[in-house]
Amino acid sequence: MYTVLVSRKVLRSISKMPESIQLKMANLVEDLRDNGPLQPQWPNFRRIGKNEYHCHLSRKWVVFWYWEKGTIEIEVYYAGSRENAPY
Repeated sequence: MYTVLVSRKVLRSISKMPESIQLKMANLVEDLRDNGPLQPQWPNFRRIGKNEYHCHLSRKWVVFWYWEKGTIEIEVYYAGSRENAPY
């Protein structure tokens, strides 16, 4: 089991998402906690940096997270629209 850290800034961003997307976000956090940072079953899952990953919650909404190999902490550092995503 992993520890998933979500900052207050990200939580505020999630609270502005539609309810259906918030539910998907909750499911993703649960998957990250239970199965770790590699989530190939999520749409558009990709490794985008040495320790960074992302996936889409829908066509418009994306989530980015950071995980350092050998640790049990996963940090969600962005959840929001694709337009403002830190690609």
